[in-house]
Amino acid sequence: MEVLASSDLKAILHSKRANIYYLEYCRVMQKEGRVLYLIEAKEHNQYWNIPIANTTAILLGTGTSITQAAMRMLASAGVLVGFCGGGGTPLFSGAEIEWLTPQSEYRPTEYLQGWMGFWFDEAKRMQIAQKFQGARIEFIEHIWKKDKEIKQALVNIDDEEIKQTLTKFKHQITCRQSINELLLDEARLTKQLYKILAQRANLLYFERNRESNDVTNTFLNHGNYLAYGLAATTLWVLGIPHGFAVMHGKTRRGALVFDVADLVKDAIILPWAFICSQEKISDQAFRQLILQKFTDYKVLDFMFEQVKSAALHYKAISAI
Repeated sequence: MEVLASSDLKAILHSKRANIYYLEYCRVMQKEGRVLYLIEAKEHNQYWNIPIANTTAILLGTGTSITQAAMRMLASAGVLVGFCGGGGTPLFSGAEIEWLTPQSEYRPTEYLQGWMGFWFDEAKRMQIAQKFQGARIEFIEHIWKKDKEIKQALVNIDDEEIKQTLTKFKHQITCRQSINELLLDEARLTKQLYKILAQRANLLYFERNRESNDVTNTFLNHGNYLAYGLAATTLWVLGIPHGFAVMHGKTRRGALVFDVADLVKDAIILPWAFICSQEKISDQAFRQLILQKFTDYKVLDFMFEQVKSAALHYKAISAI
């Protein structure tokens, strides 16, 4: 039996990996040099292979377990593993997914050093937060202009109300002097986008509530946690701890994950949650669609580019 080296397992860059798994009611194990998940049946057990070298993250939902040997192989391949509640939502109230991050002494230090170089300076941290919010708006404009299905089913980027909303926020970004002001503007932007898309989807009484069980809120929760998985993977690969946020609060352990995920949530997850709730598709079909959109629009590449650019921003300025 051929045993692959850790370097072989990490041959595919995380930004190019194709798979995120959500598993429930199964056991994840190592068997004959592969990671499998097992579903027990009355007549016979069913095994499926997980291509770990091409996987960024695995979410373990209700009724799952994992062996130490499987965790060892997943760590070798740099796969993030998270325990979560049913459907990908958190297990403990509003807490973030508890990620089991692969440990390695060979992750890069360049980006961590760059991040630490600005993070303790409040003014510089504010500038990076503004940079992230600007990139967020540009990504919304790019996706909503390019995605024909979004334009046909829900919203057009050339819609006057949308243009005014995004233009106003872009102007506010440059004027704000503190993170709190920027957070308030960000909250107003998100609330306005919810309102506009709900109107376009004929959901006149929609209200964003993470604890609600209605279809649209459930889809938003599920999609957001897929984005958190990509954000956590990006930060782990670049070696930047999740606690060094630029917007979401310095006392929240996973706050930087939320900052990075926010780069893409409004552009992709928000419109598709409304579209899919209209079409009454299943949770599984929604997750598959979101993952396909992440692949189509190279979301992980985009996250890597933005985080790397932010980490090296002040180094680049000092070199000029």
